[in-house]
Amino acid sequence: MRIPFTAGRARNAGVEQMLAISPRLEYVQFVDGDCELNPHWMTAAHIFLKQRPEVAAVSGRLRERYPDKSVYNMLCDLEWDAPIGEATMCGGLAMMRVDAFAAAGGFNATLICGEEPELCSRFRASGLRIWRLAEPMGLHDANMTRFGQWWVRAMRSGFSDAQAFVIDSAPPVRRGLRSSLSTWLWGGVIPLTVVLLTLWWPLGALCLLFGYPIQIARLATRKKRSASDNWWRAFFLLLGKFPEMQGQIKYYYQRLRGKPSNLIEHK
Repeated sequence: MRIPFTAGRARNAGVEQMLAISPRLEYVQFVDGDCELNPHWMTAAHIFLKQRPEVAAVSGRLRERYPDKSVYNMLCDLEWDAPIGEATMCGGLAMMRVDAFAAAGGFNATLICGEEPELCSRFRASGLRIWRLAEPMGLHDANMTRFGQWWVRAMRSGFSDAQAFVIDSAPPVRRGLRSSLSTWLWGGVIPLTVVLLTLWWPLGALCLLFGYPIQIARLATRKKRSASDNWWRAFFLLLGKFPEMQGQIKYYYQRLRGKPSNLIEHK
């Protein structure tokens, strides 16, 4: 444990051990500790990868186990409802080709979060593709019942975006650029401008604040679930810019000091 612990380091060690047991292994299924695989997923993923040699990693439909337990769990369930087809990244649950994984050098063991998107970025840079199937893949148990848990998770997302921007900001990838700009705008620039305007032009500050409800209303029209779910999602997407801003500041502060980062866990 003198080497900092990360999920990427643990996953690399797991693959290494599996290959020591079975050197001819062709595929590996990664599973997060708070998830359960659907019994039929492995077969569906295996068949798809055999038919599509250009695909390095495949994932499927992930659902939240208890979406009605809290609004935060419901937000996770909405998050997992990603488009089907070719994707830019996979999550913690995915089946990958062992040869592609080895050629890419595995996960970046120094990253405290966002190790899957970073690996997928390297897959795509080498000409391989990432795919998401409509097949049910598994259940995830976020177990978020408190606002503080949601805040920490959102802060980690901001940290991950800043990390992605530093690592993969060069074209054509530009990973983390759009989300980071959005975070700095809504979580940093606008609030700071409002504070400054309040001192000299209060009416202008009030007008600028109206941008938040307008943005929430705009985001609420983007999903095709119930109106209630759409509005909750929109509200927390915008509110999340503040903990994400905290995560961005945390990343750059630690990077500036040359200080190693610790895991950011909400549970």
